[in-house]
Amino acid sequence: MTKRKVFSFLAIIMLVLSMVGCSKSSSGGKDGKVTLTLWYWNRSIDDELIKKVNEQFPDIKINAQKIDGGEYKTKLQTALTTGTGAPDIVGLNDWVTEFLPNHDKFVNLLDYGADKIKSDYLEWKWNFGLTPDQKNLIALPMDTGPTALFYREDLFAAAGLPTDPDEVSKELATWDDYIAAGEKLQAATGVKMFDTLNRVYTQSLSQGEKAYFDESDNFIGDSGNIKTSWDRAITVHKKGLSANLDDGTEWNAGMNNGQVASFIGAVWMKNILKDAAPDTAGKWRIARAPGGDGNNGGSFIGILKSSKHPEEAYKVIEWMMNPENQLQSYVTMDLFPSTPSIFEDEKMSNPEEFFGNQETTKVFTESAKNVKPRYFGVDFSRVNSIYSETLTDIAKSDKDPDKAWEEVLDKVKKELNR
Repeated sequence: MTKRKVFSFLAIIMLVLSMVGCSKSSSGGKDGKVTLTLWYWNRSIDDELIKKVNEQFPDIKINAQKIDGGEYKTKLQTALTTGTGAPDIVGLNDWVTEFLPNHDKFVNLLDYGADKIKSDYLEWKWNFGLTPDQKNLIALPMDTGPTALFYREDLFAAAGLPTDPDEVSKELATWDDYIAAGEKLQAATGVKMFDTLNRVYTQSLSQGEKAYFDESDNFIGDSGNIKTSWDRAITVHKKGLSANLDDGTEWNAGMNNGQVASFIGAVWMKNILKDAAPDTAGKWRIARAPGGDGNNGGSFIGILKSSKHPEEAYKVIEWMMNPENQLQSYVTMDLFPSTPSIFEDEKMSNPEEFFGNQETTKVFTESAKNVKPRYFGVDFSRVNSIYSETLTDIAKSDKDPDKAWEEVLDKVKKELNR
């Protein structure tokens, strides 16, 4: 090799090395700070909490990107599939279990000592982010969605039903009690007890220990609590106890004009109800849900394996989701915490005028403590939509419920065999 070729070759090597060096240093930032990109959606994380990360960790800068909620899941799936444009830290909704088979795309938080803070969180919530073999934790818990019975005290009184939350919890302890009360209420007032068949089904399902799959991902949606929940919705339908309201404007009007006397919903439904039914302020109360406690929604936060700074990212999410910060997020944003040590804090509960000055948080904290752990599996959303859409068809048409059940199972079979 000539001297000229040697020098040219060395020059190329030096150029490549310099580019690699620049690439590494740029990920750390020109100011020496580590920059971590965070993806989240509106109202999933308190923006003020994100700002405080920079105060808590002076050497870390958060590049927070608020993604549209309707596009979020697809955008995350695309980033994981292509391996490009992925953030360091990601928010995950209640569909977190759908990503467990892709745990290799996430940092295993157990490798960074997450097991040391496990006792800070509700066990059932913690387990949602854990792989079935208990070896990989892909996300820490954020907020939760414990459920309870929302009911109109004045309409219950008009029907001769109990009105005090404790008495309602006792006398409407089961679904049979609840449905019987619905018949009594409708006979006395003409008001429907239930808003939709789907809510009856969904809330009954959320109270059980099984969803549509066992932990080996075998389909079990043709029996057990799934069939029982379906039958409850059909019973309500056959007895004519549901108003069958569409979500949105129709539901809002139904709540505001007294068309519906109750529904089982998550804690975050409080604000939705306040916005939907301002004319009913002071008339609503909260009791324990007939049939048991359940959970709707709630988020998680994890770190992608592609992050160049997993150690720093873990420090950030561990701090963000500690009990003190979860308490503040509840105070400022009504994000119900997953850290039970703060449930009795005085900041958690105050009399609420809309609910007749009842301290409703006390009901939801008891619910949160008693949610049964469930395995959802990767196909929960796809399968659940089939049941949901069919119940909507039944509510809006003369579709035969018995034939509809067989159609559901047939559609599920085809969907899972795709």
